[in-house]
Amino acid sequence: MSSLALAALVIGPVALQTTSAAHASPAESSHFGGASITASKAVTTLRKKPATAAHKSRRKADPSPDPSASATASASADSTAKPTPSPTPKPTTKATPKPTAKPRKPAATPRVASTDNPLLDGTIINTVAYGSHPHQRMDVWHQTDGLKRPGVFLIHGGWWSSGDKRYMTAITTSYAEQGYTVFNINYRLSGEAAWPAQRTDTLDAIATARRHAALWSFDPDNYVVVGFSAGGHLASAVGTYGDGLPGLRGVVGISPVTSPMLAYEDGATDVFDLNKRKLRESAIQLAGGCEPVKCPKIWASMEVPRHASKGDVPELAVHSQDEFVPAEHSLRLKERLKAVGVSMTVLTEPGYEHSTPMYRLPGVAETVQNWIAGKLL
Repeated sequence: MSSLALAALVIGPVALQTTSAAHASPAESSHFGGASITASKAVTTLRKKPATAAHKSRRKADPSPDPSASATASASADSTAKPTPSPTPKPTTKATPKPTAKPRKPAATPRVASTDNPLLDGTIINTVAYGSHPHQRMDVWHQTDGLKRPGVFLIHGGWWSSGDKRYMTAITTSYAEQGYTVFNINYRLSGEAAWPAQRTDTLDAIATARRHAALWSFDPDNYVVVGFSAGGHLASAVGTYGDGLPGLRGVVGISPVTSPMLAYEDGATDVFDLNKRKLRESAIQLAGGCEPVKCPKIWASMEVPRHASKGDVPELAVHSQDEFVPAEHSLRLKERLKAVGVSMTVLTEPGYEHSTPMYRLPGVAETVQNWIAGKLL
């Protein structure tokens, strides 16, 4: 590998130090976030390279759920824990390197922190740039033992126009504790780029992780995607993209907005529900400010059920019975998937909690984690 290619792959590892809050009750975990980061981290920009051949030996993670670590991190705690990534370093030579067939490990030796929690002992966190935009970043929680671990990709919500991966720290921690390699994704927001930029970013993040799987002890042919609210829309859009993604085993949506058209219609008829009205406006912004009658192709592209095919993977969706993103969103997708022979499970919980607060309800995180463990090899 040339000096330029090696410089482009340098990773600044982050030591992870857990506290007793990682095993606190859901209410306590939601305040703290489950972990604190004790060192700064550099951004790694990965160049596109040919995909390596799939390795057939796989190691299944411990599926035992950890309900106490499933809460969502608060913004204040996570903003302290996860500093803004530093700019991608520029190479010092003008020569264009030739891609190699297989990515190599960076020259720097990963630094592993001792932790109070043996389940996270040796965990490294790297912030990786999978594109040039500041929001085309993901945090990779991984081990350095060289084992091929199943992967979990997490996608935050926020009306497509806000939110950040730092709010997902506690949930990321809960999956890292179970032995998965976890990818916590940011993507371009709707105020920065219109659809399908958000789906494209998610696909690019997954492709980057699969190309460089050896760097993160990740099995590129054994992963799931989990999204919350607007992130659930992106997860389902990935699950129904084309004839199926290589290595994808399942998709989970927590209050997923799988039908922006339904959100558009509900926001017009139920005018006293401020959340439904906001979701309607957010869907319009996602479409570049264009309403369905003027931009039918864009809205058709955003509508997940329209893209169901026999190559898709099983899905799980969880909604509250009275939330502003009703289960009808997922039931429409379930009907279309069933027609092509793909299974989907739609669960409802009492109440009106939405997205991560609903995920924190007793038993929900455990149900999701067990479903995921059953789909991974």
